[in-house]
Amino acid sequence: MENTRRSFIRKMAVAGIGATGVAISQAAESKVVTEPQQKKKPAAKDDGSIRFGFIGSGSRCQTHINSVNAIPGNKIVAICDTQEGPINRTLKHISDLGLPAPKVYTGSELAFEQMLNNEEFDAVIIASPWEWHAPMAVAAMKAGVPYVGVEVSAANTIEQCWDLVNVSETTGNQVNIMENVCYRRDCMAALRMVREGLFGELLHGECGYEHDLRSVKFNDGVNYSYKAGGELRMGPTAFSEAQWRTQHSVTRNGDVYPTHGIGPVANCLDINRGNRFLSLSAFATQSRGLHKFIVDNGGEHHPLANVRFNLGDIVQSMIKCANGQTVLVTHDTNSPRPYSLGFRIQGTDGLWMNDGDHIYIEKQSKTPHRWDNSDEWFKKYDHKLWSTLEEKARGAGHGGMDYIMMYDFIDAIRNKKHVPMDCYDAAAWSAISGLSEMSIARGGAVVDFPDFTRGQWIHRKPVFAL
Repeated sequence: MENTRRSFIRKMAVAGIGATGVAISQAAESKVVTEPQQKKKPAAKDDGSIRFGFIGSGSRCQTHINSVNAIPGNKIVAICDTQEGPINRTLKHISDLGLPAPKVYTGSELAFEQMLNNEEFDAVIIASPWEWHAPMAVAAMKAGVPYVGVEVSAANTIEQCWDLVNVSETTGNQVNIMENVCYRRDCMAALRMVREGLFGELLHGECGYEHDLRSVKFNDGVNYSYKAGGELRMGPTAFSEAQWRTQHSVTRNGDVYPTHGIGPVANCLDINRGNRFLSLSAFATQSRGLHKFIVDNGGEHHPLANVRFNLGDIVQSMIKCANGQTVLVTHDTNSPRPYSLGFRIQGTDGLWMNDGDHIYIEKQSKTPHRWDNSDEWFKKYDHKLWSTLEEKARGAGHGGMDYIMMYDFIDAIRNKKHVPMDCYDAAAWSAISGLSEMSIARGGAVVDFPDFTRGQWIHRKPVFAL
């Protein structure tokens, strides 16, 4: 423990998070980027390739590039980032793949607008810090990009959720939320079982993001600086999520990262396609985990020990659906615990719980009132995307689901189809953040869930993974 503590002190010898908030090196306002200036774009040579642009060139970008490269018929036109380090690493990564070097846009926080105005894209993928997701997606659609893939969560506020919907509807350009967990093999098998009626009529779902991120929020690579007078700032010299992610634990109290869990459950419940979220009530525990982590590793006099973290260690949101179901969503990233997304899909004939790999189907399970191992069921109900693409997905990011996700997105682009997870999904899933913050601030009050489809949900049909 003493060695760990000394290492922590050495790496964080001077602090980086302000007592009133973290200074994000590339801060963004939670508002729509203004309409880009319309400039004449150069004519693009049409060789049948899908022309990709990437905004944000960190490790997530490189994973997406791997998937794009593994699927024939694509080319990388340009990349954009504000920091030299990620750009250089991504350029080397592209070179190592034997691909031509793309154009690079950098130099300012709004360099992405220049890229969008100057280049011709069939698709742009956004893998930037959370604050920028919605503004960049909006700017890309306004600039005429027909398919925009945005990393999770797609938005941080209800206003941003509406921005995604309104601009997609106005421009006719589509935004696809890049929620890779929807393509997790067990989630897709469970979805197939739901669609084939194995669980009966659905009653309840559970999910979440339960992941010990304390070491991510205080990443080894982050440079900290302490200024006299109590001002604590995080420096921009390192390239890690802690530069921006930790800020959300300082200033916010709600489910700040809901889509990994809610995406697969929403697909099972046909949200926005015959069903919708109606209302939400959320509660948060006290905030203890991050402070304890700092004191345990850096000592009680470490400058970060004075930071007040607003994010409750465990946040739970209960959602009511139009068709009667309930969904419990949990956020837990400040505590020592094994990783879990806590999936539970329960209906009138049985249920699946991924913790413990449990399935029980009435009159079909081996022994009454005893769990079956879910592996046996999931082999039988393996989704066709996995059974046909397993070999190509082998070795890809997150156990292959990154490849499956990109394959499905590119299939929509190439065949000019509706994207698998559209602006309404991006809005409804991401809105849990803003609504949970609202509910917690009001003592757990029930808040209404916006109908981002404006009534279309009644008639819309499922499209995901059919």
